[in-house]
Amino acid sequence: MPRADVTARAWERLLALSAGRACICCGDFSEAERAALDLYGPIARPEGEAHLIAQIGQSLDGRVATESGDARDVSGPEGLAHLHRIRALVDAVVIGVRTALHDRPRLTVRLVTGRDPARVVIDPHGRLPNDADVLAANGARRIVIQSVDKARPEGVEVVRLPRGAWIAPGDILTALRGLGLQNILIEGGGITIARFLEADLLDRLHVSVAPLIIGAGPQGVTTTPVARLADARRPQTRVFELGSDVLFDCALSGPLAPVPASGHAAQ
Repeated sequence: MPRADVTARAWERLLALSAGRACICCGDFSEAERAALDLYGPIARPEGEAHLIAQIGQSLDGRVATESGDARDVSGPEGLAHLHRIRALVDAVVIGVRTALHDRPRLTVRLVTGRDPARVVIDPHGRLPNDADVLAANGARRIVIQSVDKARPEGVEVVRLPRGAWIAPGDILTALRGLGLQNILIEGGGITIARFLEADLLDRLHVSVAPLIIGAGPQGVTTTPVARLADARRPQTRVFELGSDVLFDCALSGPLAPVPASGHAAQ
């Protein structure tokens, strides 16, 4: 299992890659730095390239929070930094309204250098209050996807979509791409990620596992169960050490290939 070391120069190269100003095929990088480039290279796509990734942090026993809902310290410091790195490399980050209400995330990249992505909340019934932290103005785009006629603060973009039991993930993705958001992170919660996974829309899934056992509480990605293991999804997977956490990098569409011509693929 390679250790991914995101040094300042490795991160600078990844930001340049996402801006279309550099490649990561060349350069004198250490083995651990090259592993970091292999890990984040597929996410750091130049503007206009469509990609959909989901990320979730969980405990060894597959929990994302305690029974009381405490989820703040599930991921270790490197697991949190990993999440912020993905945010900095994508155009938009998407969460469901329950995550917005309970966790009150800001969805910024305050743990790393880089630009804040557009913040998107899926809120079918208009439950999100207009003074929610995620809607606070900070220069990044703010988008609410809803099925009801609810006014939002000035500067917040509203996308009205029909719903059944939930707004169809395919409709959400089409709407976001129509707004010019191509490289997108589905951050949570587990139910939101599961809906995009079951709709076969995810290109990649990152599962960050921290070394703690919670014992009870909500699980991570919970999809429709299969009757036989032969029917279970078995994505091609690479594993990276992040220091405080272990990351499973799962390819859900196309082959799981390292960054082209890097010459140091993590196996």
